[in-house]
Amino acid sequence: MEKELKIAIPKGYLFGECLKILRKAGYDTGPLENKDRRLVINSPGDSIKYIISRPMDVPVYVEHGACDIGFAGKDVLAEKESRIYELLDLKNGRCRLVLATMKDETEKVKDHYQHFGSVKVATSYPNIARKYFNAKGIQAEIIKLHGSVELAPILGIAEEILDITSSGKTMDENNLVEMENIMESTTRLIANIASYKIKYSEIDSFIKKIKRSLV
Repeated sequence: MEKELKIAIPKGYLFGECLKILRKAGYDTGPLENKDRRLVINSPGDSIKYIISRPMDVPVYVEHGACDIGFAGKDVLAEKESRIYELLDLKNGRCRLVLATMKDETEKVKDHYQHFGSVKVATSYPNIARKYFNAKGIQAEIIKLHGSVELAPILGIAEEILDITSSGKTMDENNLVEMENIMESTTRLIANIASYKIKYSEIDSFIKKIKRSLV
C-alpha cells in the first residue's frame, strides 16, 4: 500500500517555483492554487499532504518528522543547520546572501574594520552572520529581524545588513550597496532521516519524477 507523503512547501518567493516543478513532474497542483488560507492541503490522487510553511520553518518541520520531505533554500539550510538529508539541488530560486551598507557609509564601515571596532549588523540570518564575523575576527552586534531588513540602516539601528538578494533592485532602491557576496543559494529538496528509510520507495519515486522534470 502506497504511503502518504507529507511535503513542506515554503511561502513567499519559492512557492511559485515549487508549483512549477511539481506541475512539470506530473503532480496535481490544483489544490495548492486555491486562493484560501489553508496551511494543510490534501492531494489524495497523488497520496500527498502539503504543509504550507514559512521558509525558515521548513527544515524544522522536516527534521522533527512533521513532514517527510520539503523544499528549502540553501540559505535557510545553512542558517538552521537542521539534521536532515539534502537530496537534490533543484537549481531554481537562485539568490545570493550578501553584506550591504548605505552607499554613503562604505568608508565609515571600512574604517570600523581597519581599527577593529564593533559593527552593528541587522539580519534574518543571525547564525550565518555570527560565523562570518567570527571568522573575520570582527566584533559584531547582531540584530535579528524577521523582514524588511533594508530598513535597519535607513532608520539608524544598524550600519550593515546581511540579507538575500536576487537582482539587487530592492537594495539599490533603498540606497544600499553590496560589500561582499557571502554565499549563493538555490532550492534544495530535503528529507527527514527516518522518513527516508521508512518511506524510501515513495520518496525515491518522488525524486525520480522531479529529476525528470528538471531535464
